[in-house]
Amino acid sequence: MTLSTAPGSVDLAGPTSSPGDEPGRLGGRGPGRRGHPAWTLVAVALGVMMVGLDGTVVSIANPYIARSLHGSLADLQWVTNAYLLVLAVLLIPMGYLGDRFGRKTVFLVGVAGFALMSLSVGLVGSMAGVIAFRALQGAFGAMLMPNSLAIIRNTFPPEKLNSAVGIWGGATAISVASGPIVGGLLVEHVSWESVFYVNVPVGALALVIGMLLLAESRVERPGRFDVPGLGLLGAGLFGIVFGLIKASTWGWGDARTLALLAGGVALVGLFGVVEARTAEPLLPMRLFRRRSITFGTVTVLLGFFAMFGVLFFVTLYLQNVHGYDPVEAGVHMLPLTAVFVVASPLGGVLNQRFGPKLVVPLGMAMVGVGLVLLLSLQPASGYVHLWPSFVLVGMGVGMVIVASSDAIVANAPRDDAGVAGGLQSTALQLGGVLGTSILGSVLVTRVGSALVGSLVGAGVPGALATRLHATTELVAQGAAPTFPGAPARLQQAVVAGSHHAFMTGLHIAILVAAVAAFVAAVLGLLLQRSEPSEGGRAVVL
Repeated sequence: MTLSTAPGSVDLAGPTSSPGDEPGRLGGRGPGRRGHPAWTLVAVALGVMMVGLDGTVVSIANPYIARSLHGSLADLQWVTNAYLLVLAVLLIPMGYLGDRFGRKTVFLVGVAGFALMSLSVGLVGSMAGVIAFRALQGAFGAMLMPNSLAIIRNTFPPEKLNSAVGIWGGATAISVASGPIVGGLLVEHVSWESVFYVNVPVGALALVIGMLLLAESRVERPGRFDVPGLGLLGAGLFGIVFGLIKASTWGWGDARTLALLAGGVALVGLFGVVEARTAEPLLPMRLFRRRSITFGTVTVLLGFFAMFGVLFFVTLYLQNVHGYDPVEAGVHMLPLTAVFVVASPLGGVLNQRFGPKLVVPLGMAMVGVGLVLLLSLQPASGYVHLWPSFVLVGMGVGMVIVASSDAIVANAPRDDAGVAGGLQSTALQLGGVLGTSILGSVLVTRVGSALVGSLVGAGVPGALATRLHATTELVAQGAAPTFPGAPARLQQAVVAGSHHAFMTGLHIAILVAAVAAFVAAVLGLLLQRSEPSEGGRAVVL
């Protein structure tokens, strides 16, 4: 079933589909189901669900990983950041590879590898092994994410693209929403390792459906492989992200931190210069002439900076300060995650009608307001101080991810769909790295400066409080040092002082995140619908 290919119309299979991949009707009597939009969406959604599920189950499992494998806060950050570091570095190159060698092929390799690495994380049995396989998960996730958007971009006609992206976001939202409950049940009743095993059946199903039903697409006449661009971008992003991650350990003024950050920024700048002069670039600089792509990328980065950073530490707050078990923590996080299921399709509908110029600022303003409400949190705060913020943040981010995908991917030429998808996903994951790293550093620094005073104020003797400054890393996880055999009053004072210090750090981190969200809301006002392509013709979706 192919529509006319006259100007302004769309071939549902896409002009770059491989021979034999004709789309068929969902009901079954046509040339075949391969490449049919509905089946394509099912296959792609199953793949990205693994990534969504992985994000929230890891946040629930983190405290148990630390206890089981004797990990520090820095180790826990690496469990998250090793994945995000590799993912951020490779997203654009993997989108580029998909455009050249086949988006279906690269996507399915990503699905298979992600599931296999998830299994390996659960089996390895050491903190170093968990971090290493999480990094490999990031590499395969980088194959999966940008090409999922590119496959959708090359399958759906313009009038249905927003709805398709909304369903894509909704599938991710369902996995994000179910993650805390599934993760909590598995951690409590099976083991923390089992939270990674759930990706295996999901990945297997996505792989089978994808092999049978996805149509291949690629750039018809790819040029030379941009090796200099690949090297410069990879090295530059690695320097920036690794420098941000290590800043909380080395310090922001440390020469090693500054060298990594400065070197990374310089390499990315050189990458831009080289790409502007390259006939067949890895990341075409012409994309950034479209302001919706430029500001959409920055908006995504700031939005997920706010969400990822706060989500990481609020999970620690629920489990270590309030003492909730994993299932209870998952249930309490549901207003944030479950609202994604509603917010993503709603964002698609609103974006279709009003465009990203309304949806992105509205969504990011909701995130900012939700974060500001969290500034009232105290160790003994009731749930009434949490759920309104969770609803606002979840609703806002769910809307933004769909509208920003449209602003970035739909404004790119068709042949650059994989690269544009990689750019959007890179901004998202880089925002996550920045959030966990910068906000983590802010929290640890503030906890370290407040800990002794908080302990003394709670009734801990000054000499002991000074010695307990060495436990800053533990307190920054929301936990408190314990003294077997110590008087109950002293132990209560240590717990009270530790929690007070943690909350002061958490409040500063939340405030920084809220400012980032409001800046993103302002930048969202500069977005617009799909712009004309070169030569004055409309961009063909």
